[in-house]
Amino acid sequence: MLWRLLAIAGGLAFLGLAYWTISPAFWNGSETGGTDGGSLASPAGTAGPTDPVLVGAGDIASCAQESDEQTAALLDQVVATTAESGAETVVFTAGDNAYENGTLEEYEQCYGPTWGRHKDRTRPATGNHEYALGNADGHFQYFGEAAGNPGAGYYSFDLGTWHIVVLDTGDHCQIVACAVGSAQEQWLRADLAASRAFCTVAIWHDPLFTSGPRGSSARYLLPLWRALHEFGADVVVNGHEHNYERFAPQTADGLLDAAHGIRQFVVGTGGNGHRSLGPVRATHSEMADDATYGVMRLTLHPGGYDWEFMPVAGEVFRDSGSTECHGPPPADVVPAS
Repeated sequence: MLWRLLAIAGGLAFLGLAYWTISPAFWNGSETGGTDGGSLASPAGTAGPTDPVLVGAGDIASCAQESDEQTAALLDQVVATTAESGAETVVFTAGDNAYENGTLEEYEQCYGPTWGRHKDRTRPATGNHEYALGNADGHFQYFGEAAGNPGAGYYSFDLGTWHIVVLDTGDHCQIVACAVGSAQEQWLRADLAASRAFCTVAIWHDPLFTSGPRGSSARYLLPLWRALHEFGADVVVNGHEHNYERFAPQTADGLLDAAHGIRQFVVGTGGNGHRSLGPVRATHSEMADDATYGVMRLTLHPGGYDWEFMPVAGEVFRDSGSTECHGPPPADVVPAS
């Protein structure tokens, strides 16, 4: 009997030694793709070399100036770099894409030679200049199906694990309404409810928050912001103000909300002039510049994102960082619409 007990104890000791010898190699090798140079797709919540990129700006092209060629060169650079890694790149516009009136001729002659190089990968938003002559016909004719339904201009798509929403505030919500109960607000809520993405970014023209000369007075945007906040959106990107500004995560009412707030970027830096920031910065503004053309690059990870404001050649202002995505706030802390 004694020898059997000794044999069992010896066997258990051997198995334990084998476990502690083999398991480090297992957990640090096989589970991460091994050490032989092979790789697996990044697990959810971590960054990977093939995570998609969303890059762009607003307030872009005019035949009266050439700065849009400089920002288009940044798009060329990003697309070439991501192509080498196998990552997908989508170009966005945040409105006022072709000055002065967004006609088809202005798109073809002014926007086309520069940012139009990436037309096939572009998902555009309208601006007020697109609606200068009525109903943004030139915009919808130039971009076709990529611009959404004519007369609406709002649409969504998925990029990697992210959900991207493009809204139409083109003529300051006077032509395409943004009010509670409007077709656009109802569509937005239904779209967000149907999405299964953990991370969401919304793109449109007019900023709710800005330190620019217009100030944070675009109250007509509140229904859109409140819907996005209620459903846990992470990022809003705007143009209209011809400058760059980054805000801390906040609610539609401008209250700091580090846990569930939306971070807004104003990127009206596509090439058509600068607009000075006001003497007093808006509440929760974290970074701003009013003298640099450039584009915003968002690298979309499964559980977060990296942002980088890329200046045109010869300029030194930059801004970058990383943030994790979050879910929606608890129902009992969502402000009433």
